[in-house]
Amino acid sequence: MTPRSLLLTAAAAAFMAGAALSGPALGEAESQDPIKITLHDWTGQFITSKIMGEVLKQAGYNIEYVQADYLAQFAGLKTGDLTLAMEIWETTGREALDDGVASGNVENLGETGMLAKEEWWYPAYMKEKCPGLPNWEALKEPACAEAFAIAETAPKGRYLGGPVTWGGFDEERVEALDLPFEVVHAGTDAALFAELESAYQRQAPILLWIYSPHWAPAKYEGEWVEFPAYEAACYTDPAWGSNPDATHDCGKPTGPIWKAGWVGIKDKWPGAHKAIKNFNISSDEMNAMVGQVDLDGQEVDAVVADWVAKNEDRWKKWLE
Repeated sequence: MTPRSLLLTAAAAAFMAGAALSGPALGEAESQDPIKITLHDWTGQFITSKIMGEVLKQAGYNIEYVQADYLAQFAGLKTGDLTLAMEIWETTGREALDDGVASGNVENLGETGMLAKEEWWYPAYMKEKCPGLPNWEALKEPACAEAFAIAETAPKGRYLGGPVTWGGFDEERVEALDLPFEVVHAGTDAALFAELESAYQRQAPILLWIYSPHWAPAKYEGEWVEFPAYEAACYTDPAWGSNPDATHDCGKPTGPIWKAGWVGIKDKWPGAHKAIKNFNISSDEMNAMVGQVDLDGQEVDAVVADWVAKNEDRWKKWLE
């Protein structure tokens, strides 16, 4: 399931209606063809995408939100069937982004302002059972692997990965580093963090994919596993790293979260193109908004409407 309901709450609907009645759009849209913004399967991406979409609506643009696979969306961005993707993480999406740009049909629209980290993470209470952590080599010890095992994986440890569509090369890493672990993928973002919450409350073993910006690293006490530092050659050259016969024997990259779009945006909707490039939100802002949805139970659209209402001076500058 997608993060929370996409139906407008009364608060969000009231804001949208008020905005529509308050006066003419801020500018004349160059085309009323829809700008199709992709939605994926994690809360922060919904928020980022809808903030951008609602700002563009204020400027008179016709916006459609389209559910799309995180990596497969680039096929649609190349053809123009999809217009805009607001979160391409350096950690998992850079190869797809570079491939799209190299095709000549996708534009890298710049950084969102948020910085990405995605890595294996464990609660602090697990360190007693695997004292060599956070060094990744501790995971090679049979006793440590067994400490993270569940009935279905024993004696191997279980690593709970994100949904398969997120990529991440976890299976390749396990094989390259000869880790006695089995990768099990959560079906959804919500399921991933529900399992963390359950395990943490019970002080049960868990090793899983945690990403930031997100509320989880702030709410729960724990650490990321420290793998060999990422270099681009690690993903392409078997000679790099400790395993001369395999790639991916390193940690995941870190870096910006990018915006990407169909290359035709700048010609068809030049005003929107400028606003998208100017869009900027900090990781701290996003952590707080994701927490409002996932922890406080607010609807995505209500959180977005609140941000748009409180930051009018800021987003109007994106449109200038």
